[in-house]
Amino acid sequence: MTHKHHQEASEHHAQVYAEEAKPHESTWTHELLGGAAAFEAMKLYEDKKNPNDSHALAKEILAGIAGTQIDKLFETKGLDFLDREKAKHEAKQKAYALYDEQHPGAI
Repeated sequence: MTHKHHQEASEHHAQVYAEEAKPHESTWTHELLGGAAAFEAMKLYEDKKNPNDSHALAKEILAGIAGTQIDKLFETKGLDFLDREKAKHEAKQKAYALYDEQHPGAI
């Protein structure tokens, strides 16, 4: 890697990983946010879940957590260039898919 490429990669890394990083419109999408929020929702749910929760209740809890995570991302990252409701819908669908994948055959 040449010095120029190293410098460029270092700058990109700083932009993405800095706490105050602002997302770029061409790289941050509803799908990206939805997947991230769904993953975070699944982590939070798995930490606190009730083993007696039904499949339907668990999925609704996940959808609620994912929606809350979308709100949090929009507020902390200034994502006004994206449609919040579309991101929430994407997060809900991805949360459902994650749950189904981790709990096959659950009813």
